[in-house]
Amino acid sequence: MENFFGRFLTKNECDSSLKFNEIPGMTVISADKIRCNRCGEISQKSDVALPIGSFYCPACITLGRVRSDEKLYFLPQKDFASLKALRWQGTLTPYQHAISEQLVESFRKKINSLVHAVTGAGKTEMTYAVIDACLRDGGAVALVSPRIDVVTELHSRLSRDFTLKIPCLHGHGEPYFRSPLVIATTHQLLRFKAAFDLIIIDEVDAFPFVDNPVLYHAVENAKKPAGALIYLTATSTDALNRQIKSGSLQELHLARRFHGQPLVTPRTIWQTHFLSALTRQRLTDFPLLIFAPTLDAGEKLLHQLTEKFPHEKIAAVSSQTENRLQLVEDFRQNKLTILISTTILERGVTFPRVDVFVFNSEHINFTKSALIQIAGRAGRAPERPTGLVYFFHYGRNKAINSAISDIRQMNTLGGFHP
Repeated sequence: MENFFGRFLTKNECDSSLKFNEIPGMTVISADKIRCNRCGEISQKSDVALPIGSFYCPACITLGRVRSDEKLYFLPQKDFASLKALRWQGTLTPYQHAISEQLVESFRKKINSLVHAVTGAGKTEMTYAVIDACLRDGGAVALVSPRIDVVTELHSRLSRDFTLKIPCLHGHGEPYFRSPLVIATTHQLLRFKAAFDLIIIDEVDAFPFVDNPVLYHAVENAKKPAGALIYLTATSTDALNRQIKSGSLQELHLARRFHGQPLVTPRTIWQTHFLSALTRQRLTDFPLLIFAPTLDAGEKLLHQLTEKFPHEKIAAVSSQTENRLQLVEDFRQNKLTILISTTILERGVTFPRVDVFVFNSEHINFTKSALIQIAGRAGRAPERPTGLVYFFHYGRNKAINSAISDIRQMNTLGGFHP
C-alpha cells in the first residue's frame, strides 16, 4: 500500500482490496474531441476510437493505457517523517551560496524560481540546501530531467551525497518504491498526482521537455497545489522567459563556473582538418569526446577512426545504443579513450579533463543551445578547467556564430575579459 500514495494508477495497476479515489480516465470536451485526464493531451475522437466504442490516449500509452470507459485511481500523498539526510561535505562558492540561500527562501514562500547558470556552475549542488529543507519539513522532492543520461548521473551523485535510498525512474529503470526523494525523467511525473512539495527540473531547455505541453502538465499535476518549482538551465526557453516577464517566475543568474574559471571558447576549424587535429590531440593523454550530427554519421565515424587509430579504445553511443550507460561509464573510467556521441550527451554529464570535437558543426541538428551545451562539457573539473573545444565545419552558420558569441558574453558577465 505504501507505494500507492501520491501515484496515478490505471485499473490494471490497482490493488482491488484497497479503497482508491478515482476520476474518469478521459473527458469529452466537444463533439469531436476528448482529453486524457492523466497527461492532458487532447485527441480527435476519430483518431483514438476503439472497436468497443470507447477511446484511448496514445500520448501516454507507454505508461499503461488510459481509456474513456475506465477510471484513473490514486491515494492522496501522505506526509513523510522529518528527515536529516544530507551528508555532502563540500563547500559552495560565495556566488553559489547566495543562490542556494535564495532557493531556500523562495521555497519557504512558495515562489517558483529559474536558476539560469552557465554550464559547470554547480547547479546541482546549489539545490542541496533546499532539498534538505524540504526533507526536514517532512515533504517530498522530485528531481527530474528530460534525459535518461542526466537522470542516471543525478541519481549517482545524490545517492552519494544523501543518506536515504532514492528511486531512479525511467523507461529502463528499477521499479518504484516510496521515498521522500525521487529522481526521474520528466515523463515519469505522469505517474504522480499532487505528490511533491518541491519539483526541481534540470536541463529544462532539453528535448523532449522544452515547450512540451504534456510534460508541463505532468509537472503541475505531480506538484502539490501549494508546492514550488525550481527550473535549472544554462539556456532558457521562450516559455520560461514569458513567465519571468509576467512576474510569475523568479530568475536567478550565475555567470561563473564553480571553480572560478571561464567557459572554454570554441575554436572553429574547416572540416578537412579534422583528422590532423585529432592526431595531434591523441598525442596527449586527455580523453576525447566527439559529437556527430546523426546516428549514421557517428557509426561511419566510428568505423573510420577504428581503422585509422587501431591502438585507441573507441566506441559510439546514441539513443539507440542498448549499452549506452555502460559505455558512458567506461569512458568516465578511462576504459575508452575516444567516445563518439550524438547530441544525447550534449548536457548533464561530466567527464574530467576531456577535450571536445564537433563533427560537421554546421548541421541542422546542432542548434545554438546544443552547441553551447556541448562546449560546456570541456573544462568542468578543477584539475583541468580548460580544454579544447573545436567546431569543425564546411561553413560557419548562425547557430555556430551565436553559440560562440553567447559563450563570450557569459564570460564577460562572469567578470572575465577577452
